[in-house]
Amino acid sequence: MLHYHTIPVTAFQQNCSLLWCDATAQAAVIDPGGDLPAIEAEAERRGLRLRQIWLTHAHIDHAGGAGELARRLGLPIVGPHEGDQFWIDALPQQAAMFGFAPAEPFAPTRWLHDGDTVQIGQETLAVRHCPGHTPGHVVFHAPQIDRAFVGDVLFAGSIGRTDFPQGDHQQLIDSITQRLWPMGDGTVFIPGHGPESSFGRERRSNPYVGGT
Repeated sequence: MLHYHTIPVTAFQQNCSLLWCDATAQAAVIDPGGDLPAIEAEAERRGLRLRQIWLTHAHIDHAGGAGELARRLGLPIVGPHEGDQFWIDALPQQAAMFGFAPAEPFAPTRWLHDGDTVQIGQETLAVRHCPGHTPGHVVFHAPQIDRAFVGDVLFAGSIGRTDFPQGDHQQLIDSITQRLWPMGDGTVFIPGHGPESSFGRERRSNPYVGGT
């Protein structure tokens, strides 16, 4: 069985998620933007062995702690799509601009593309490339538990910003309607910020994409 636990990190209250395979206690950490001691303490408390870092995109509040965590624990960094290379290159500038601790540079061990899969322990998740908020944004879909980890593509009652460099509003809407909605109305998503919701609820009531 696949399990997850969400830990809000950084001043931006970004939803970092621990995701683990119950059979093996192997865990991935999705979007370790910062507050690494809290993430590691939670993993230890649950008896989990961190094995991978998965990134939805490379904004500072999602990727700021990835380089340090990978270096200290010898973990591979998986994702995002290479469209976010320029955001990775700019992590030091992002950290300074938004008042974060200095971010260590890193090179992803593996870039992700639409249709790829990732695996932790005995559990496999599907990868969808969902550009718009950033050009290299990806989403992790776990159909076995009806969950999707969507980063900053979609929120409860809102959608991701597209006013950052290389953001694209229409591309974001297309990502939501063409890549997320087919996962099913019953799928609950874990956004990059704020509470969980379901795709069905957002299809009905989200003012930005409701009715699409």
